[in-house]
Amino acid sequence: MLNDAGTDTAGTPDGACVAHAPSSARAATAMGARVLIRQSWKILTTWSIERIDVAMTEAKSDAAPRRRQRRKAARPNEIVAAAMQVFAEEGFGGATMEAVARRAGVAKGTVFVYFPSKQDLFRAVARDVLSVNFAGFEAAATGLDRPLDDLIPLLLAQAARVGESPIAAIIRILVAEARSFPDLAQVWHDEVVAKMLGLLTKAIARAQARGEVRAGDPKLYAFSIFGPMMAGVIFREVFRDVDAELPALTDLAAQHARAITDGLRTAPP
Repeated sequence: MLNDAGTDTAGTPDGACVAHAPSSARAATAMGARVLIRQSWKILTTWSIERIDVAMTEAKSDAAPRRRQRRKAARPNEIVAAAMQVFAEEGFGGATMEAVARRAGVAKGTVFVYFPSKQDLFRAVARDVLSVNFAGFEAAATGLDRPLDDLIPLLLAQAARVGESPIAAIIRILVAEARSFPDLAQVWHDEVVAKMLGLLTKAIARAQARGEVRAGDPKLYAFSIFGPMMAGVIFREVFRDVDAELPALTDLAAQHARAITDGLRTAPP
């Protein structure tokens, strides 16, 4: 039986119309939409993961050269630090570039790239000592016009700290090797000793100009100030491994500062 629209209504209650074709179309459309969504999500997810992988790979490839550059930039300082330890343990004559390379964790040829000879390496050690420790002397002497009663104790206290550090072993090397290697003694003199003495000499000369310190050669006064500290450092290094009573450099610095300032004054305080 056909209804007015021409649709077969046989077997339907009360002549109801079942529109089979439109229902099937809607179902197919819904299914297609779901498939399309799943495919789109899969494509998007795959693309995102690939992009993340690419980004991570690029980041790693960019970071590796930066790490190598930082490592290369730090290498001379690492070699110098290793050389200071080897020089302190073996002396200049006993130290080798191979030993320095092993201590620094680099190839022997790498050491020679930065330091063509052992003398050049020792010079670098001396400069490193200067940059680290002379900065302390300069800080202590900031404002050379300050009273020597303040300046001298600060300088001697800094000298005591240096003398009780591993750097004292470098001083022992210079004492032991100076005649065999005068160029090394020249390095230490030019890079460290002369600058420290010059700093103190200038401060004493200014104090003399202000009338605070008695007449006399300011450089010789500087020697008389630092001399006992140097003697204390050498005593400790020479007799460190024998049954000897080693002076405490901090106590020596404090007592010597009181004695020297009392002797330099033009009049009693």
